[in-house]
Amino acid sequence: MTTPPSLTVRQAIDTLLARTGVPTLPRTADTFKTGDPDTPLRGVVTTFLATAQVIEQAAALGANLIVTHEPTFYSAEDTDDLAWLGGDPVTAEKRALIDRHGLVIWRFHDYWHLMRPDGIVTGVARELGWAVESPPGGPDEAVHAMTAGQAGDTRQAGAATSVAVTEPTPLLELARQVKARLGASSVRVVGPDDLIVRRVGLTLGALPGRMTIATLQRDDVDAVLCGETREWETCEYLRDSAHFGRPKAMLVVGHATSEEGGMAYLAEWLRDLLPGTPVTHLPSGDPFRSV
Repeated sequence: MTTPPSLTVRQAIDTLLARTGVPTLPRTADTFKTGDPDTPLRGVVTTFLATAQVIEQAAALGANLIVTHEPTFYSAEDTDDLAWLGGDPVTAEKRALIDRHGLVIWRFHDYWHLMRPDGIVTGVARELGWAVESPPGGPDEAVHAMTAGQAGDTRQAGAATSVAVTEPTPLLELARQVKARLGASSVRVVGPDDLIVRRVGLTLGALPGRMTIATLQRDDVDAVLCGETREWETCEYLRDSAHFGRPKAMLVVGHATSEEGGMAYLAEWLRDLLPGTPVTHLPSGDPFRSV
């Protein structure tokens, strides 16, 4: 079985969305950002973020669809309104690079997270070698939990966090394991080095502090693993928590590092979904270095 040569980018995305099983979201960032989605599909690249380097590599591979997890043009809203970047030479050059190669960029964030099990969590947990307990319920419940968090019911949102089960491990040793398995340049740690960790809340990416704290408030969570955090929110909650005899922990690995594994897993998932179509994962990499 091969993918029909007439399959368009739009048809491929429609097939992908149908397979997630997530109900249609009335508002989502998962839309086309560049290019003509009705062009025939030649190849797919998955990535955490469509950097200029990833764009050039995708073009060299002959792919014309980039599926990115995060925004292409520097804003969380990630809408078509780029007026705030008007006249910016970096944006103009990036847009010209995309157009020159005829690339379609589509964002896959909300649906991938809301799928059960969460696609990002699945891929990252595989890299870590951890077993994961998905939150109860299906995609509908996931949407409700996300909405609850946005509306202020952070406890419900915290209850929807996936939890990884590990061998009982001191926090410092766990941090070293995470660094090696994710290929992180560094791991920032909050919490006592000798805290024994058995269960880790996977608050990957950049969840709001309230939702991360809600996860830490769970009796069945010893620590959280996240990509990035506001230092005056969860970090300070953890310092005070330890002071009052309730030590827990947080490991911070960087946003890209915390989610790239989920986009590598997406490439495998798409190869099964789109047989005959070349699918490649290109890591965007961590933009930071430690000195």
